[in-house]
Amino acid sequence: MLNVECLSFSYPCGREILRDISFSVEPGAFLAVLGNNGAGKSTLLKCLGGILRPRAGRAMLDGTDLTALSPGALARQAAFVAQENTAAALTVYDTVLLGRKPYLRWGVSGEDRRAVEAVLRRLDLETLADRELDRLSGGERQKVLLGRALAQRPKLLLLDEPTSNLDLRNQYEVLDLVRRICREERLTAVAVLHDLTQALRFCDRFLLLRGGAVHAAGDASVVTPEALAAVYGVEAAVTHAAGEPAVVVRGIRRN
Repeated sequence: MLNVECLSFSYPCGREILRDISFSVEPGAFLAVLGNNGAGKSTLLKCLGGILRPRAGRAMLDGTDLTALSPGALARQAAFVAQENTAAALTVYDTVLLGRKPYLRWGVSGEDRRAVEAVLRRLDLETLADRELDRLSGGERQKVLLGRALAQRPKLLLLDEPTSNLDLRNQYEVLDLVRRICREERLTAVAVLHDLTQALRFCDRFLLLRGGAVHAAGDASVVTPEALAAVYGVEAAVTHAAGEPAVVVRGIRRN
């Protein structure tokens, strides 16, 4: 269980980005963090992943305060897949192996290699193991970076805009893969997403941020036309198309 309690963050200049953020997520759930640009979505993920230190509050994962852990200990609990990922001249195998860094002692062990091989099989990347990352397509690279995170064997997976710069097929594949991993391995995923229809299609929990604070949190019932008007400033309908949920924007909200 992930419990975030009254988490706040401000930069040294004093500008407040997050204010009293509280929410909870069950194991196996896929949470979408939604909101306009500047709402604090990526900052929240960075606080959970130890990249930024909150000014106040805490994030508890199965009773462990993530904000109090050392970087090495945190890496064994949570894995972060950043939005900006440059392709390095490493092979797919070596890139996934980097995910075992929190567990390495004097060298790569048999357990580390078995963990990497299991991830490659899980993500259908075995045939690409010897290919260099900078020679892969965007969708393939995203799967490899997801594999690197999974090699850490975390309880919490943090994804900052995992479908940015991917075509429609790869967006679907990556989000479907994350959803299946959550369900099958009881891993909790928290993802910053911009496509509301995709969020409703693949996620089961939702956190809507507005001006650095929580506007709504819960299941799909919190994604209402009223919430979308308040958070995004649009007139929108939450409907269904071909049996799947969808958000249709009708226009800009006029105050």
